Amino acid sequence: MPLDVRTIPCLSDNYAYLAHDTDTGATAAIDVPEAGPIIAALAETGWTLTDILITHHHWDHVDGLADLLAAHPARVVGAAADAHRLPALDLALNDGDALNIGSETGTIIDVSGHTINHIAFHFPGARALFTADSLMALGCGRVFEGTKPQMHSSLQKLAALPGDTIIYSGHEYTAANAKFALTIDPENPDLISRVRDVTAKRASGTPTVPSLLSEELATNPFLRAHDPAIQAHLGMTGANATDVFTEIRTRKDNF
Repeated sequence: MPLDVRTIPCLSDNYAYLAHDTDTGATAAIDVPEAGPIIAALAETGWTLTDILITHHHWDHVDGLADLLAAHPARVVGAAADAHRLPALDLALNDGDALNIGSETGTIIDVSGHTINHIAFHFPGARALFTADSLMALGCGRVFEGTKPQMHSSLQKLAALPGDTIIYSGHEYTAANAKFALTIDPENPDLISRVRDVTAKRASGTPTVPSLLSEELATNPFLRAHDPAIQAHLGMTGANATDVFTEIRTRKDNF
């Protein structure tokens, strides 16, 4: 059976996740912004934590790790190339390596850009992709350490996955991302419809993540730098998609 994934709001706008393999009882937490909400979710579900998957080193994705481990000892997994600045890892993995959560097999994808050595966890059997601050709902993470072309390349890896992949990203930024997306792709009917849905969800306090990759491909400007309408709107018709992405990301930084 596929993973049973629970979305756990943390801090002011972060999300952590619990991914439970119903066949074996194995349960992974993906990122730990704070321990309390994750501990509460484990108590509510009765699941036993076996693994903690860390996407990158930023404080709002790791700060709760020590407290979570104190309550629920588990294997800590992260990027081998970033081990020098991550909490202590029990399993250090590289791009393309396999990872098992119980009977579910996943793959590590290097998505450097937001940070160098940021990784995503892809579990194709569960259609689940945990992207943290790389690909987000209607957006992507700010490029702090890498380059914008590097971020574009990372996102293109994710865009090539099946459209029914479920994107579990790290923050509730969708409403702000939607406002910006409309400045880049204002006549896109799919985007206009999605913005209405996002507005309604936030008005009712409903999370806007996870989302489907197919939805992101249709509406997320950071995945659509090749689109003629966007290029025309930016005055960049026929430009290289990486250059168009760089322009979009630069505009978002100044938005």
